[in-house]
Amino acid sequence: MEEKQLKDFVVIKAVEDGVNVIGLTRGTDTKFHHSEKLDSGEVMIAQFTEHTSAIKIRGNAKIYTPYGEIESETRKGLADK
Repeated sequence: MEEKQLKDFVVIKAVEDGVNVIGLTRGTDTKFHHSEKLDSGEVMIAQFTEHTSAIKIRGNAKIYTPYGEIESETRKGLADK
């Protein structure tokens, strides 16, 4: 039986509609490789893998990690433009 290795993961809970979660690749050229749009109350569990080195979150969301909790914010004035 193959031994599974647990990777670091984050839980992202959207506080508002339209939160973007973007996965970024590893390697010499960092590129977007996956994106999701969450509506208010939706939850996504994301994992760092051999392909994913970073996760970008745009919009108001709560992020829970093994290292603590943080809340992202919507940029002020963006809706006014």
